[in-house]
Amino acid sequence: MASTMLKHLLFFTVAVFATSWIAQASDPDILSDFIVPVNYNAINGSFFTYTGMREVIYSSVPPNFKVTKVSMAEFPALNGQSVSFAVLQYPAEGVNPPHTHPRSAEHLFVVEGSLVVGFVDTTNKLYTQTLEFGDMFVFPKGLVHFQYNADAQQPAVAISAFGSANAGTVSVPLSVFTTGIDDGILAKSFKTDVATIQKIKTGLGGKA
Repeated sequence: MASTMLKHLLFFTVAVFATSWIAQASDPDILSDFIVPVNYNAINGSFFTYTGMREVIYSSVPPNFKVTKVSMAEFPALNGQSVSFAVLQYPAEGVNPPHTHPRSAEHLFVVEGSLVVGFVDTTNKLYTQTLEFGDMFVFPKGLVHFQYNADAQQPAVAISAFGSANAGTVSVPLSVFTTGIDDGILAKSFKTDVATIQKIKTGLGGKA
């Protein structure tokens, strides 16, 4: 019963977030009602419908943190509408590592379990909070932030809304350690040695 109620709540949440975030758009205004992609000959209600979340909502808990995005890449009708969404699934003790969204703030809504969340502002001050089922939290645009399911037994699920059809994601660990920045530069920057940097890179799947 609880599982069924949660699934209905997820659908309701998406509808509420769609209304609130379209009104707070950050993408450039368009000069038409909507944007039709090239190669679309006939537009009907199906163009404005996305059903890809069905399998996510009814899926089992993933072994690792999983984010399922619905941006204009997955749902072309969002182009020009200044809104997108993501479902975030956290297994027990799962973490969404520090990252940023360069083109939008993020409005997160916890729909199952609990999460420890936080972000760092431009003065390097950390803001953290423990969220329970039904709580919301906003991560300001462009700031480094994270989420962590501290529960060792229970999973957590959240829905995030963005005021952009393409908010973008920059992972701090991946952008720093897997993009080819010189080991010596990283060692000096983090005040450590090259061997430590190479160990971190290996752990993240980058080239040591």
